[in-house]
Amino acid sequence: MTATTPSRPTNTNAHTPAPYTGFERLFIGGRWVTGRSEHKLTVINPYTQQPILEIPAADQRDLDDAYQQAQQAQIAWAEVLPSERSQIMRRAVEIMDTRREEIISWSVREAGSPRKKAFLEWKAARDVMEQSVSAPYGAEGRILPSDIPGKESRVYRCPVGVVAVVSPWDFALNLANRSVAPALALGNAVVLKPPSNTPISGGLIFAKIFEEAGLPPGVLSVVAGRAREIGDEFVSHPIPRVVTFTGSTKAGRHIGELAMNSPIMKRASLELGGNSPLVVLDDADLELAVNAAVFGKFLNSGQICMSINRLIVDQHLHDEFVERFVDRVRNLKVGDPNDPDTDIGPIIDQAQLDSHLKHIQQAHQEGAKQLLGGQPDGLMLPPHVFADVNNQMSIAREELFGPIAPIIKVSDEAEALKVANDTEYGLSSAVFTRDEGRGQRFALKMQAGMTHINDQTVNDLPNAPFGGEKNSGIGRFGGNWAIAEFTTDHWVTVQHSPRSYAL
Repeated sequence: MTATTPSRPTNTNAHTPAPYTGFERLFIGGRWVTGRSEHKLTVINPYTQQPILEIPAADQRDLDDAYQQAQQAQIAWAEVLPSERSQIMRRAVEIMDTRREEIISWSVREAGSPRKKAFLEWKAARDVMEQSVSAPYGAEGRILPSDIPGKESRVYRCPVGVVAVVSPWDFALNLANRSVAPALALGNAVVLKPPSNTPISGGLIFAKIFEEAGLPPGVLSVVAGRAREIGDEFVSHPIPRVVTFTGSTKAGRHIGELAMNSPIMKRASLELGGNSPLVVLDDADLELAVNAAVFGKFLNSGQICMSINRLIVDQHLHDEFVERFVDRVRNLKVGDPNDPDTDIGPIIDQAQLDSHLKHIQQAHQEGAKQLLGGQPDGLMLPPHVFADVNNQMSIAREELFGPIAPIIKVSDEAEALKVANDTEYGLSSAVFTRDEGRGQRFALKMQAGMTHINDQTVNDLPNAPFGGEKNSGIGRFGGNWAIAEFTTDHWVTVQHSPRSYAL
């Protein structure tokens, strides 16, 4: 799979630490404890379909313990000097460097991530951690002008308190840490609920990292449990002040309603579904567009929220684009995710595979032309490419979240823009053109939170605002936007001289 891959940092630490153990327990209040639910979470390797370990799940008692201890620990944590919080983040970065292979291997085994993707994910999570080193110094207040004589008007930016984080399985490591690291750095406590199918790379690994980095007990807890048992209570519990969630739009709506209707209302930051278009205009560099399209569509078998969902190609380049695209995809290596040469690994589980097979069947029924495909082998689904797709077909209207590429032919730039925006979603998007000014004008008309000119849709930088429009969510992650999400403004005034109160 062709793409620009970040250079791998050299690990200058010759000492290899003993691997982390004890992942069959929860991390609550600085202690590793056995979940009290009668149910267990069985972690399955998607490639071998063999169990890795079992975790006794959390119940509501465990959840309440985590929140109570987070609330108590946060008070002291918020008073810790910015330099001390920054130093813990710096140690966490160093631990991620030292344990890079261990962390990557968990992503490979637990999520079926090909090593290429697992490295990129480790790098992205590390970048977020490094960005958070400076976050304690970014919570800046303001002095406001005042029209009242003798009054000083101050705005303090304070931690929100306790942050509840619900992380997904697709980019589990990075999508958990983009909330956990900045929230902690800014003086909050965090309770993290990782996904049931990737509880280690999506959560428990961070408990180990921050424990080793010296984070005070109770400031971070990780409660792995079934959604039906602790999901609603995780959101509606009165202690957390902010809830962040990454996942489906349907689940996000439910979480937003719970947050607003809980006894004490809280903010909800929601990064939800996507239907990301990649548009190829009539003057695009075709080779560049094809390489980017293959990468942005099939990285992690298309199991990424911002993966390309629709390829929208001008009629003047359509036939040649399709020919080159199919030729490139045909040569992708499908197989063992632990093999460094593998491009496409397994689907995460049988339910997801069944969803993909349903989309493929519907595409045939609705008249799409299959150019590439094949039968699944276990959870391995070879890449599928469809042409003669229109924007009303299910594979164009629904989030695919798999290795299925629909190609839509359009007559001109105006139709390309109309088709790209004709969706309920608005997460990521891309446009290819040799004219940068044309690309900028087109990008600003796209109804999405993020648009990339002459690049694919899978981009996430730690200092940039990550988030969507329409049914793709509310709020932004990254950089100063994360600081805004995990802090609150407190307006304080000081009346320096006596004020006249005339009625």
